[in-house]
Amino acid sequence: MAKVFIKTYGCQMNERDSEQVARMLMERGHAVTPDEEEADVILLNTCSVRDMAEQKAIGKMGMVARLREKRPHMVFGFLGCMAQSRGAALLETSPHIDLVVGTQKFHRVAEYVDNLISRKLDDPRFSIVDTEEENGSQETIRDHVLAPGRATAFVSIMQGCNMHCAFCIVPSTRGAERSRAIHDIVSEVRDLVARGVKEVTLLGQIVNLYGRHEFPVVDGKSPFVQLLEAVHGVEGLERLRFTSPHPIGFRRDLIGAFSRLPKLAEHVHLPMQSGSNRILKAMRRAYTAETYEALAEKLRAARSDMALTTDVIAGFPGETDADFAETCELTRRIGFDNAFVFRYSPRKDTPAAAMPGQVEEKVKEARNQELLAIVNESAIRKAGELVGKRVEVLCEGPSKNNPQRLTGRTRGNKIVLFEGGPRHVGKVFDVHINHSSGFSLYGDPVNFQ
Repeated sequence: MAKVFIKTYGCQMNERDSEQVARMLMERGHAVTPDEEEADVILLNTCSVRDMAEQKAIGKMGMVARLREKRPHMVFGFLGCMAQSRGAALLETSPHIDLVVGTQKFHRVAEYVDNLISRKLDDPRFSIVDTEEENGSQETIRDHVLAPGRATAFVSIMQGCNMHCAFCIVPSTRGAERSRAIHDIVSEVRDLVARGVKEVTLLGQIVNLYGRHEFPVVDGKSPFVQLLEAVHGVEGLERLRFTSPHPIGFRRDLIGAFSRLPKLAEHVHLPMQSGSNRILKAMRRAYTAETYEALAEKLRAARSDMALTTDVIAGFPGETDADFAETCELTRRIGFDNAFVFRYSPRKDTPAAAMPGQVEEKVKEARNQELLAIVNESAIRKAGELVGKRVEVLCEGPSKNNPQRLTGRTRGNKIVLFEGGPRHVGKVFDVHINHSSGFSLYGDPVNFQ
């Protein structure tokens, strides 16, 4: 059987898709390896949200192509969003590629890999491209690869997006909204908890619009709130999260859920994108700076310790100095716990790519740095407020940067580093915070049994 190397670019949904691919390959007897040098099959699960992500994947594939000199029957493949967007054209730009699989066909990858391995012995030029839509594909991302002691897991609850923001390529790469049934999702969560998982994050492109086309509102509760309640009821689950939502999906029932459901962690990633109403309208975001700020206040009223993080785009087409100043001011007023700040990146076939007033790269970069400074100041202040306090932490295992320390996350999704041993991994306990580096907290476990 083959050794398969999988590298993932982009969001948590891509990570979840890669996990599904790995599970199916393992079920067919293949082994997943972290070492590309020993791999027989190299698969890159790609992202198309920004041009840089695409270029990284293409560059990486060019680098690993040299491995075919030693093993001429190797299989190379692109999966995911860039594969969906570019399709068969990738065979021309990366001529050594054998496999291109789009976002609705991850469940076919293991089958295609087997086919390629057997066929390439006779025909080295044989390739497979599959970017067709497939009904029911949202039901296929349900299996997990859990390392020993792993306490967190992502659960995909839907695929696709119907929002069509002017800057975003996702609707064309992920397709229309399609949601899984509540009972199937709950069953998956129960299985994860039985395997030791303590925290589950529900994933969707616009996660809080889950089920709006498939399922009815019941007792004033949206399908998404019904799902939150059902998952919250799983015995043994200790924390529940979701990402990534849209501001327009926060109705009274969802805001109230933070007050009613104690397992629902007090952290919301709430994409803002801009603080200028003129730019928000051009982006097709369907809310104003005023309604966004009011929503942030409502969420903090629902949970006094609510942590808010966000996404902001610097240099959207037509953004003036005045528009940017409004974004900076709103960012300061809200005081986010953290944020992802991006320079606008034109994406093929999106309305924004053809808009007049494209902002120069040097201006985008300057605005990006100014926003980062504002966000960093706020993040450092928010983290500093926890110094001297006890916070609940779920230990995820050794720190990647320092294996001598353990790492975990607070309910507000802040990273905490501390001394400990194997008995701490996968457990929930309090940590006394001694100091903060600004982006990580450091402390000692308290009365750990």
